[in-house]
Amino acid sequence: MNNKKYLRNLIVISIGALGGYLYYNFIGCTGSCVITGNPFVSTLYGAAIGLIFTDFKSLKKKVGKNEN
Repeated sequence: MNNKKYLRNLIVISIGALGGYLYYNFIGCTGSCVITGNPFVSTLYGAAIGLIFTDFKSLKKKVGKNEN
C-alpha cells in the first residue's frame, strides 16, 4: 500500500516536470525570463508544482481525519 502512495506521488511530480518543460518549449521566452528562459529551471519548477499538488492531497486527507 505504501508503494502505491509513492508511485502516485512520483507520477504526479513527473507530470508536473513534463508540464514545466512543455511550457518552456511552447510558451517560454528567450530573453531574461528567470523561470521560462531555461529548460532545467522550468522543468524543476514544474516538478515543484507537482510536489505541491501531491502534498495538498495528503494534507486534505489529514485535515478530514482530524475533524471527525
